[in-house]
Amino acid sequence: MAREKKCVECGHKVKSLFIQYSPGNFRLMKCENCKEVADEYIECELMIIFIDLILHKTKAYRHLLYNGVTQETLNVQHLLWKLVLAYLLLDTYRSLLLRRTNVDDSSVSMCLASLEILVNVLSTNFAFVLSFALAAKIMLVMSVDASRRKEILLGILISSYVKIFLFAMPVWDIPVSVIFIVDMLVLTSNAVALKVMTDSTTSRCLAACFMAHSIRFLADQISGSRSLKHLGSVM
Repeated sequence: MAREKKCVECGHKVKSLFIQYSPGNFRLMKCENCKEVADEYIECELMIIFIDLILHKTKAYRHLLYNGVTQETLNVQHLLWKLVLAYLLLDTYRSLLLRRTNVDDSSVSMCLASLEILVNVLSTNFAFVLSFALAAKIMLVMSVDASRRKEILLGILISSYVKIFLFAMPVWDIPVSVIFIVDMLVLTSNAVALKVMTDSTTSRCLAACFMAHSIRFLADQISGSRSLKHLGSVM
């Protein structure tokens, strides 16, 4: 899954991002296409990159997905599995936040409730992956090989980092409606990542992500309502 380095300004391929003369002494290279510095984020702190990711800046996503996550710096395959696990855990936590106001935990077996939530998370994300693949094929008119699909999946998982804000809800007593705001931020962040990974138009990427997230939302509502009915019958 090694990918070429790209200029964060125009997305053109570059041979190298910088020349290092000695430890701590390097010079940033310029892009041959746009004549700008190929990747200015090399000199930036992580907090600045994180803020630009929140602001959905394409440059920040190009830096992260092409110049930051490389085969030379880490094991991409292991990273992919870790991100899948983290994504599912965050989704499970999201489901727990939604259901804590609907289910009386003192009256329901925790084992049964956990099993219901796990089935819900797995089924909704299975529907999301299938619908996303279909939406990308229809909206972006693209056929990709297995390696390219892994790259796009990696980009979608990384761009779903917004879910970590869910951990702030119990601390600050944020209303449950904020969960759906986070969902919308994840959708738009996925669209930016998809645009960077496929070089498609913003409207097509938004349409593909909206279709996949809509189907995921419907699957979550159907699975969640069935879970609540089943739990209610056990109570």
